[in-house]
Amino acid sequence: MGSICNKAIGVFFEYDTPRIVHIRSKKVGVINRLLQLIIIGYVIGYAIVYKKGYQEVDAVQSAVTTKLKGVVYVNQSQYPDITTSVWDVAEYVVPPQENNAFFVITNLIETPKQTIGICSEDPKVIGSNCTTSSQCPAGKVLPAGNGLLTGECNTTAGLCLVRAWCPVENGALKPPDPPALLGSKDFTVFIKNNIQFPKFKVKRRNLPDNASDEFFQTCNYGSHSIDCPILRLETIVREAGENYSAMAKEVDMRNILDFFNDSMLAKCRFKLNHPEDQYCPIFILNDIISLTGSNYKEMALSGGVIEIQIQWNCNLDLSVTECVPKYIFRRLDSADYKISKGYNFRYAKYYKENDTEYRTLFKAFGIKFILSVTGEAGKFNFEPFLINVGSGIGLLGIATVLCDIAVLYFLKARHLYKDKKYLQVVGDDAYKQLDGQNDEDKSE
Repeated sequence: MGSICNKAIGVFFEYDTPRIVHIRSKKVGVINRLLQLIIIGYVIGYAIVYKKGYQEVDAVQSAVTTKLKGVVYVNQSQYPDITTSVWDVAEYVVPPQENNAFFVITNLIETPKQTIGICSEDPKVIGSNCTTSSQCPAGKVLPAGNGLLTGECNTTAGLCLVRAWCPVENGALKPPDPPALLGSKDFTVFIKNNIQFPKFKVKRRNLPDNASDEFFQTCNYGSHSIDCPILRLETIVREAGENYSAMAKEVDMRNILDFFNDSMLAKCRFKLNHPEDQYCPIFILNDIISLTGSNYKEMALSGGVIEIQIQWNCNLDLSVTECVPKYIFRRLDSADYKISKGYNFRYAKYYKENDTEYRTLFKAFGIKFILSVTGEAGKFNFEPFLINVGSGIGLLGIATVLCDIAVLYFLKARHLYKDKKYLQVVGDDAYKQLDGQNDEDKSE
């Protein structure tokens, strides 16, 4: 134990300093230069050039607004249960405005002229069947019921009576096939995206700088017009890899670039890979669904959820006009779901006749479009550049360490190199260990 303590104390009175040993060897020289080249290539090629290690970065801040246009006609001879024949924006966009999202009705089940009263519960509701009134406890609400149990049983229908909006919705009804509002695939959505990189005091939008009124009247987002911010719903769903009909069946900067003018904006429609229309902010819904890989008709039947992602990845060392958006479309739900498939909700329209309040209940199926904006901008700055250069210089020390390992442990002449590498120098005032060992070399 004393020997261990003695050695530990001895270490306190020691000092190590590097010794330069110049080794003239082809093997060692090649290993050293090869390692240095690899490290320098990594630092310059990957860390600085590819990863833009010379740039300071800033995250995007964004605001998105949307505007839909289009009218669809419902043939009431084909859909007799739907009382409204002409559907415009005020009818099929519910609610009118959402934060970073919008919803379009593509199909519906209508329960007209409901009024508050007493009627039989929906037979699809668990617990609604009865043979005697004792099976319908008064004041109870069934878990999926439509109203308050009255305590009486309609023995003719075999159903409990409820106080509710009558007649209650028929849960056995399936959404119409083909979808009642299938014509919504030709609706257009105008996506206006304003972004900024506050650190660099740069603002952009998703409309091309040279756009005109004529461009916006004709452009449509697609493979030939990826600048156009006007999308068809079917295109969005197709881009997400889904089928619009099936989905409906189952339940960077602002993006208006500077070259757009009012005439171009009125005519353009988004087209992927088109030199101008790829920046058009007006999209046909059918095109959106198609760009997800889906079919509008199938998606419209029971609804679905689509994400429209706007990416702004900008190199501000170039012209600010080179900072343009990229649109990505994907379906977030799945057409393969067996339970609670698609997307739907209920809403009502109220009216009065002869001082009696009525409502028409709608079970609306449709496509929910969620908009997200991501991205960052980079610009040259000496601080990150010097940090990466300094890190690279530090990494060069790895080459020395690896060469030392090769020289001292793997080469044939390792014993010779080890003798030349290490030299022990003992001063007259060196700490004397208690075991009385003699020092081999002494020096003042």
